[in-house]
Amino acid sequence: MNDLLPQAYLIGLIVLLGGAAFVVARQILRVRRDELALVRLGGAGIPAERPSDPGTLYELASVQLRKRLYAEAADTLKQALKAAERDPVPNEARALMENALGFTLAAQNKYPVAIRHYRSALRAKPDYPVALNNLAFALEKQLKPEEARATYEQALQLEPDNKTARKRLRTLDRRSGVIEGDGPGGSGSGQVDGRARGIGARPSSDDKAA
Repeated sequence: MNDLLPQAYLIGLIVLLGGAAFVVARQILRVRRDELALVRLGGAGIPAERPSDPGTLYELASVQLRKRLYAEAADTLKQALKAAERDPVPNEARALMENALGFTLAAQNKYPVAIRHYRSALRAKPDYPVALNNLAFALEKQLKPEEARATYEQALQLEPDNKTARKRLRTLDRRSGVIEGDGPGGSGSGQVDGRARGIGARPSSDDKAA
């Protein structure tokens, strides 16, 4: 029995190393694929013809967002929206672009202008829970908790199982409880904490330019 322990340990170590190697290899392939996509789409800073149609520009912005090139992605998405004015796209496509642009700006702490683009996304597609969550979080960062709460509740009306909206509402409830408990002799400042963590590092997989 004792003789089997070293063998079991060795087998477990091999499995663990194999899993780690798989994850690393997949990450390397993903990075390489993104680099090739940047070259193909003309976004790698090389002398290549810049794409001009909205769909290709959005695809380029998606790659830039995956690589966290937020400023470049914002510029590309602005070009995509201008191209969409010349070559009209469905409202849903416009909503995707506006939401993605809002996210790139929020990632640069430009919340007021990000809010404008989230609202534009919702004008194009009112039943858009991801944009509602993003808008609500940006409103939190602007210290507008009641507007944020109402917006999260809209997201839940569209998608009752929306985990992001429920989590953020619980956070707002906890903060509200602290604020209501503040008073003479209380230790709180009576001000909403605007330093909440972001709603994930990226937009959701179906809506992000990533």
